Amino acid sequence: MANRTAPFAPFEWMIAWRYLRAKRAEGGISVMTLISLVGITLAVFALIATLAVRAGFRAEFVDTILGANAHVTVYAQERLDENGMRLRGFPDFDAVAERIRAVEGVTRAAPLVRGQIMATANGQNAGGDVYGIRAEDLRTIPRVGDGAEAEGDLALFDEGVAIGSVLARDLGLSVGDRIRLISPDGVKTAFGTSPRVNAYEVVYIFTAGRYDIDKTRIYMPFAEAQSYFNREGFADEIEVMVEDPETVDRHAVDLSMAAGEHALLWTWRDSAGSFLRALDIEDNVMFIILSILVLIASMNIISGLIMLVKNKGRDIGILRTMGLTEGSVLRVFFICGASTGLVGTALGVVLGCLFAIYIDPIFSFVNYVSGGGVWDPSIRGIYNLPAKLQLSDVVSAVALSLGLSFIVTIFPARRAARMNPVEALRYE
Repeated sequence: MANRTAPFAPFEWMIAWRYLRAKRAEGGISVMTLISLVGITLAVFALIATLAVRAGFRAEFVDTILGANAHVTVYAQERLDENGMRLRGFPDFDAVAERIRAVEGVTRAAPLVRGQIMATANGQNAGGDVYGIRAEDLRTIPRVGDGAEAEGDLALFDEGVAIGSVLARDLGLSVGDRIRLISPDGVKTAFGTSPRVNAYEVVYIFTAGRYDIDKTRIYMPFAEAQSYFNREGFADEIEVMVEDPETVDRHAVDLSMAAGEHALLWTWRDSAGSFLRALDIEDNVMFIILSILVLIASMNIISGLIMLVKNKGRDIGILRTMGLTEGSVLRVFFICGASTGLVGTALGVVLGCLFAIYIDPIFSFVNYVSGGGVWDPSIRGIYNLPAKLQLSDVVSAVALSLGLSFIVTIFPARRAARMNPVEALRYE
């Protein structure tokens, strides 16, 4: 019984390599191989680049949400006191905040007074959201407090207000200037409620990284905000942050018990949940579309191999009469197609990773060439196009590309293996 040839023997690789680099005059398909290689490279590059941008955009969006906003906001239901007056907020806010801090996993709980105002300076007007907060609590807010990108001194916070950088730019303000805040719910008189107008010194200008926050947010000392919004003795809400924001729902029961029976919870997932779900749907659809692109690029391998099998019919017949088995012929042409997919995938991974790593200079160049204005933060919410290279995304792209490349290679390789050597040599 003849000895069987070991799969993927050296001579099979030698024949496959000879076919891949054969010139057109020798019946080779170097041009088709190159087209297949470029197609797979570009498809894998597009897939990895898109996945990286998608992951970066989601991470940046979530980070900016969690950076300057509460993970959980605790409200108090509106209720009636013993005199039949409507009450809203927490009269015992310090005690409630202390109980919430004692909940396992909570890192921060700060009482707030909130209100909407009209801000004016240098003849310009803008709407704003005022957050009344204590200086020690403001310092602990990521992207706003200590260590954040900012101008001014938080030590002077009790003497003025802190505002977002976009709001400061729109009103032409810098540290040391004064801003006028106008609230429609001001002093109550016999003739009705008159607007309250106060002027404050800007002592701190921060950049939280989200356009809507930097454009509207104003931080005011807690006691001053109570007086300004007629909330003496009350806090409107408790701002809570936890160790792991992704598992914030696990703390809901404990936070509700700590806050009391009249408390309501609003998590960051409640406020941004619809947008995050939209991102997930978009991610899935984009992956499917780009997977089809990889499939189309892989189909070029079939075209090239079919042409190769047709051109090499005489060689196949000779090799078969010399004793080459069907399995060896199949493996030879499988190597031809799989090598193209493997090399194209490797080049695509390199290009995709380089794009994700150097996205900032690439984006700056595109923005410069187009004359600026490619990325509008007022629409996107963040200031630049982020990219986050994840191993799982790269592995998914590689597995998809190699899987498709190997699968589509099998069909023309089997056709070559089943070719009848007598028919192949009949007219030679």
